[in-house]
Amino acid sequence: MAQAHVPFDKRLKRIVRRHERMANGVVKTVTADGLIVARPRVYRPRFPLKGLLALVVTGFLFKGFLLAALGAEAYADRVAGLRDGSFVEKAGAWVMQPDVATMLIAEQVKVIMP
Repeated sequence: MAQAHVPFDKRLKRIVRRHERMANGVVKTVTADGLIVARPRVYRPRFPLKGLLALVVTGFLFKGFLLAALGAEAYADRVAGLRDGSFVEKAGAWVMQPDVATMLIAEQVKVIMP
């Protein structure tokens, strides 16, 4: 008697697993014989590209503002001070080193700042 329930239990587990996968939605297709079949939509997490781009632009603006506010010599001294610190400070020095975009932004900010 217990053997008779094994195929039923397997089928029930498969149906429950498929139903749980359908929490992300379904894609309905019509087969050649006219039967409408619902299949679970595949979940593919999207990378937040706009958020990453906004973070990078904000970082460059911040670096440009600091360079304009402190001046080139003071900014270079502070970045050099970071290079002598711990691993995290060295990583910060690498990120904060002046580059072409930072210099251009600093020139534009100097025009605006009093």
